[in-house]
Amino acid sequence: MDFFPSSVAFSIPWFDGSSFPIYWYGILIVAGALAGAYVASIEAKRRGIDPDHVWNALLGALILGVIGARLYHVISSPVGTNIGFDYYMANPIEILNFRQGGLGIYGAVAGGILALWLYARYAKLKLSALLDIGAPGLALGQAIGRWGNFFNQELYGYPTTFPWGIPIDQAHRLPMFADLAQYPVETTRFTPTFLYESLWNLGTAILLLVIARRWKNEKPGDLMLLWGMFYGLGRFLTEFQRPDAWLISGIATAQLIGIALVILCGVTLMYRHTGPTKAQQAAQKAQRRRRTPTPPPPQEQQQP
Repeated sequence: MDFFPSSVAFSIPWFDGSSFPIYWYGILIVAGALAGAYVASIEAKRRGIDPDHVWNALLGALILGVIGARLYHVISSPVGTNIGFDYYMANPIEILNFRQGGLGIYGAVAGGILALWLYARYAKLKLSALLDIGAPGLALGQAIGRWGNFFNQELYGYPTTFPWGIPIDQAHRLPMFADLAQYPVETTRFTPTFLYESLWNLGTAILLLVIARRWKNEKPGDLMLLWGMFYGLGRFLTEFQRPDAWLISGIATAQLIGIALVILCGVTLMYRHTGPTKAQQAAQKAQRRRRTPTPPPPQEQQQP
């Protein structure tokens, strides 16, 4: 018999006899953030940074991260669904309805980095140091948070015959899969896109922790650049199994951002560790010489 998860974890009785539902999506987002912060605190201690900075910055990162994630979702226009930018413009109050899902990780990362920048200025710390201790925890938090999509029966791909395919009930079908004659609920299984991304992020978290301990020539900011490369590549690949992707000129927006991350972070990382070419160095030296005035020759002393 098929198992269809419920998005509600439990309900809290309310004073008027109703109940207040607590959703798995929110629980897993918070659990991921706490697990990521714990890993970051271990990294901070290993690098000689007070772990309290991690917990002090966590609240601000969560608030701005959620705001950024929601804004990214609101401006998107996914294929095959009427919940997108036009919908939110017509129903602006729904922008505040976080509990039903609808968060974009790129917006979350942008908001989180803004919060860390503000905290770094307040605590007189280097932003690059905070980003490095947070990178493995960010990947772990993503791996955990993605399971919220499982309970919401979202972030699935095309029908598949693989044994790990998941059933999706009628209420959560994308319009393109709503024809039950063609895609019967009893026999149709879908690609668990959320699972692929979750496993990729878990692998990224482990790899970043290993690199952080073995890379002797690591520079401040390198781990966050590696996260950008790894996540960008993983997101580019998993987006091929997103029938509801937000498209720009026929290409998934998340894929465009993912490839941009891979290129930008990869080039930056390479430049930081290889430095400028000999031609660039010669040009820089020549420019410095032009800027430095030549001292006048010493005057000969007159003989008495």
